[in-house]
Amino acid sequence: MIKIKNLLFIILGCFLIAYSTVAFLNPNSIITGGGVGLAQLLYALFPSTTLGICILIVSIPLILLGMKFFGRAFVVKTLISIALISFFTDFLKEFIEVSPLTHETILASIFGGLLIGFGVGFVMLARSSTGGTTILAEVIALKTKYKTSQTILFIDALIMFSSIFIYNNVEKALFSVIGVYVTSRIIDVLLSGKPAQKAVTIVSNNVSELSIQLYKKLGEHGTIIKGFNLKQQESKTLILVIVDISKLQLLKSIIKKYDKEAFLVIQEASELYGREF
Repeated sequence: MIKIKNLLFIILGCFLIAYSTVAFLNPNSIITGGGVGLAQLLYALFPSTTLGICILIVSIPLILLGMKFFGRAFVVKTLISIALISFFTDFLKEFIEVSPLTHETILASIFGGLLIGFGVGFVMLARSSTGGTTILAEVIALKTKYKTSQTILFIDALIMFSSIFIYNNVEKALFSVIGVYVTSRIIDVLLSGKPAQKAVTIVSNNVSELSIQLYKKLGEHGTIIKGFNLKQQESKTLILVIVDISKLQLLKSIIKKYDKEAFLVIQEASELYGREF
């Protein structure tokens, strides 16, 4: 049983994918990755059919493949997503006849990739899948030593490369790569949480004062970690704190003021779970 919230996410996500394809990507010969990208190539070869039908033609064999390896439960939500993307695509393109929002290739690739990213992200937040080549990649990962992400990257690269010959335009393929990159970044942000935070590990000999100042001036919660050096002869005390990137320079100035000998390791905090940081 699909929850109402998840169903709304799926509908919204599928609409955004379809709208992006109709209003930005396809009119400018920009290819996205996955099953929709394959459908775009198929539609370019057989323009007498509709883009929505091409999405179904590409997706149904892959869904059947997914059913064989992952069971019916996996297929139900995916089938709904594919049907909605196909319906919205033809509804917008053939019935409403939505006009392209821009004929500037760079704008089409960026904003098309942006909407595709939000669309796929919303579908994934609903614990569903847009199917397509992701299913094929997961099957290959299941049967070989290659990871799903590696296989998806290879398939998308193959789609981009194929578009050069189908559209007879190298520049369009390069702009397509930009669009796919934008899509991946947006999906990352939606699924991983706050993108602009850093995990900072501080090694200091003045932990007590630093921890007070960090809490007082940054208002951040952190963790004090006790440890030893590799020879296990000298004890070390570390502070681990998660900060917004906007506060990073302030953090550095506090550390510089209260412990000039402190050592910092700054990393991306791309995924945060649990209580608010």
